[in-house]
Amino acid sequence: MTLNEVIAALGLEIVHLEDGERRVEDGYCGDLLSWVMGRAAENSLWITIMSNLNTVAVAVMADVAAVVMAEGVEAEDDVIRRAEQQGVNLLRSGEQAFALAGRLYAMLKEREHDPEV
Repeated sequence: MTLNEVIAALGLEIVHLEDGERRVEDGYCGDLLSWVMGRAAENSLWITIMSNLNTVAVAVMADVAAVVMAEGVEAEDDVIRRAEQQGVNLLRSGEQAFALAGRLYAMLKEREHDPEV
């Protein structure tokens, strides 16, 4: 599914959208940046409460589809500028990370079983 579809379905707020047509194939939740860097799959939607410059760097290295700052976390201006410079899709939500991950998981599994959805 595309990032635009995920944004609409999960009601995510766009902080910076570089590529709404980017494919979302998986999800990952984590806040320990070194752990995420080594484990998040390419084209994942990374759900986190982290919102610093290193978050953008890890998103680039892991080649995730987007970073979703959950639980009402907001990015500082320097983080948004870095996301713009690096071409990182940056989103946010007031919802808890656990709930977002569950909803994303259900959407991806539904799409896996019925690609027409």
